[in-house]
Amino acid sequence: MSEPQLHVDDEPERRVGELLAAAARAGESIVLTGGSSVGHAYEHAASLEPDWSKASVWWGDERCVPPDDERSNYLLAKRTLLDHLADEPDVHRIRGELQPADAAGAYEKAIDGAELDFLLLGLGPDAHIASLFPGSPQLEEDERLVTSGPAGLEPFVERITLTLPALLSAKRIVFLVTGADKADAVRRGFREPVTPDAPASLLREGSVPIDVYLDASASGG
Repeated sequence: MSEPQLHVDDEPERRVGELLAAAARAGESIVLTGGSSVGHAYEHAASLEPDWSKASVWWGDERCVPPDDERSNYLLAKRTLLDHLADEPDVHRIRGELQPADAAGAYEKAIDGAELDFLLLGLGPDAHIASLFPGSPQLEEDERLVTSGPAGLEPFVERITLTLPALLSAKRIVFLVTGADKADAVRRGFREPVTPDAPASLLREGSVPIDVYLDASASGG
């Protein structure tokens, strides 16, 4: 099992931005996430390393919306990262505008065989990861790399998500977690026993190194 390393920092977004810039500089395959605080990490990464031409970029999950929809994880990354780069990476977008099953199938074909060097994740207040929510049947998927299903939290639109086998295939997992509303999820995901009720905890069953960058509020002291 993997033991998560928790790094409490006044500016965890900047630390994650530094890691992203280094990964891009090294030409790694990077899996991006959505969330309220990750945009600052993306902006900082772009300022540190504007040349991402050697890297490739994927997403861990996406809402089933067009790429110009305000709810789109792709749009967030485009505005805060991709639009600020002098040289873009090889971009592999989840086509959220398709029917959910079609989008999942197309993305699975694209990602099958890819080596995922750097997997960035956020943590939901219910300890969900990507779009794998507590009680979701997608948590039981052990063969497919990508699946679709309903959301467990707002916005309640269908989601496309990497499965646990896909997430655990990454060489490195990095979490960015901020805010006091995440403190309970941090405790359940990284400190308490592994349980499907806290999907983040299931990553500890693998051997992938897990680093969690969080502020003092999210750490719960």
